[in-house]
Amino acid sequence: MKQLFLLIFLVPITLFSQKNNFEEIDSTSYYNNLVAFYNRENKYKFGLLNSEKAIAFANKTGNKLKIAQSYSRLGLTYLELKKYDAAIDTFLKSIANYSTQSESESEAYTYYSLGLCYIKNNNFLTAEDYLDKSKTIYQNLNIVNNNQMIDLQKGIVYREKGLINEATLIFSKLISDKENDNNLLVKANALHQLGLIEETKNNTSLALNYFQKAYNLSDEKLFLEEKSKAALALSRQYEKVSNYKESNFYLKINSKLKDDLSKIFSKKLFFEDYDLLVENEKFKAYLSNQKNSKEAKKTASFTKLINILAIALISILSLLSLSLYKNNKIRKNSNFLLNEKNNELEKEKEKAEKATKSRSEFLSTVSHELRTPLNAINGITHLLITENPRKNQVEYLDSLKFSGDYLLTFINDILEINRIESDKIEVEKININLRILLHKIHISLKELAQENNNNLLLEIDSNLPENIISDPIKLSQIFMNLTNNSLKFTKNGFVKMQVKVIDLQEKDITVQFVVSDNGIGIPEEKHNSIFDSFAQGSIEINRKYGGTGLGLAIVKKLVELLGGKIFMNSKVGLGTTFSFSLQFEIGDTVESVVANYDLSNLENKNILLVEDNKINQMITKKILQKKGIECSIAESGEEAIHIMKAENSFDMILMDVHLPGINGNFAAEKIRKFNKTIPIIALTAISLNENRDMLMSYGMNDVVTKPFDPENLYKIISKMI
Repeated sequence: MKQLFLLIFLVPITLFSQKNNFEEIDSTSYYNNLVAFYNRENKYKFGLLNSEKAIAFANKTGNKLKIAQSYSRLGLTYLELKKYDAAIDTFLKSIANYSTQSESESEAYTYYSLGLCYIKNNNFLTAEDYLDKSKTIYQNLNIVNNNQMIDLQKGIVYREKGLINEATLIFSKLISDKENDNNLLVKANALHQLGLIEETKNNTSLALNYFQKAYNLSDEKLFLEEKSKAALALSRQYEKVSNYKESNFYLKINSKLKDDLSKIFSKKLFFEDYDLLVENEKFKAYLSNQKNSKEAKKTASFTKLINILAIALISILSLLSLSLYKNNKIRKNSNFLLNEKNNELEKEKEKAEKATKSRSEFLSTVSHELRTPLNAINGITHLLITENPRKNQVEYLDSLKFSGDYLLTFINDILEINRIESDKIEVEKININLRILLHKIHISLKELAQENNNNLLLEIDSNLPENIISDPIKLSQIFMNLTNNSLKFTKNGFVKMQVKVIDLQEKDITVQFVVSDNGIGIPEEKHNSIFDSFAQGSIEINRKYGGTGLGLAIVKKLVELLGGKIFMNSKVGLGTTFSFSLQFEIGDTVESVVANYDLSNLENKNILLVEDNKINQMITKKILQKKGIECSIAESGEEAIHIMKAENSFDMILMDVHLPGINGNFAAEKIRKFNKTIPIIALTAISLNENRDMLMSYGMNDVVTKPFDPENLYKIISKMI
């Protein structure tokens, strides 16, 4: 406001102090300088009026270069005011005059500005032509300062035209170019554009990463519009991943920044009505016709100007007050609606969480209760198979074993889905050799591939670092499920596992994983539901190939848990491809240690089995005796504690977790108070509320899940003993 008062009083004083006889000189540069001054002060009507005077003087002298410069200056004013059609017409007039002159930096900038206008009007082909002309002139003049801005706009043009690879290449180069370290505006815009590209690919994690970097680089004072766009983009991405708290946070920031932008733009569009102050030619005529009453005329004109300015000031203050009132009212309404929406979302979230918790507890309880009898079924089947049954009994026992394994897989899948959806699953961050992990998975599945005469291939990018930081168990689950799925639905074909490095930095790496096959494919109408729980291609496929319909649901949730998003491409009869990208920290190189187990050291070992179920007692004891192990039984935690206090002749304790009275956890904890060395292995039909770390905290040395694989139990016992 202080600058406005100075302008109001200094301009008329300057005009009145001029001599009566104005020198008839070329004033084009003078008026163009006034245009630049008024535009910096957001006095755009002054700028427009002085642009017209500059053009008039330039036309009067016939100087083509100054005509071109004056039209270019006027076009930049229209561009600032977002009047793109008017700006285009003006820039074209400027270029028509520049074409008669030698190439110059101002001509190159005019072509660049014209390209910007066509981008704003969504005419990308024309925009690209003018941007290319601008770059050519800069190159001919050996000027490289503006190449980054031109490349940025060309990248935007390519993205809008659907040339995603070309656009990505440009934006990535702008970000990595060290010469751009001081040009934060270019980097912020390039990061935002990469975020938009990843958003169209539904790659939420990468989009969030790019938008966050763009937001951090955008200075709130200098790059207000860029920071506002980045905040809105972050709000969209967090809403996609159901992080409503962060989404609302960035939405509020965007609302505030938009208010600030609106105020600035309103100020640009507000034209003060000072026509008498800038109509120099009329004022000159007025002075020449009133020579004899100069002082009187000055006083009268000054008084009239003061009156006009007073009215203008009152109008300005009134409009400002009205604008503030309306903005405040709009902000209050927006905040009220936002709070109402937040309350609704919180209520819906609570309902969904309660429903999920109830379902999880029910499924966990059912899965847990099924494991105990299933342990008996699998255990007895294993014992019968190992005791040389008659040939006519082998087929029945194999069928029984297959059914038991199938039911166990089904229960495990239900429990895994249950754990993921209950948010009780944690992501480990371990230094692992991804290449070795994938080779082990490849070897373990070769036998399954041969059953359907399939060729199982593994391709690993040579740029993959030796070690990364991730969760090896969850990565293994993802690859085992995807590859098993492809092998099941492919016959006499191939299944390919591919690992590609798509971005490698000093400390971070982004890896794309692909599992593809040429199997039966998935019908198009099933594409949207294939990742749902219990979903398969059709009832006929379920009957023919079997399966629980939970494998892909588990894969999807695990990929999202690791920060990625899985995609599928499939056609009936041609095959299916699953792909997802994950970002990892690069780990340290470590030497791998291979453990060897000698099962011959089990003979004559003495083990205390703590188990209350009679059938499980009999089965576990029989399984142990197969390897020459002596087995004593305690039916409760109290009895196990009493036996261990009375004698110390046992080499190991197999401790069932769920026991009557004192459960296995507390029994192990009490035994540890007087015997800290004996190995204790937990036997549990693990439930939703149990995990390995929790069981180990009570003094267990390892955990075996029921129903257990006898061979796996032998290995664990051998390792502990």
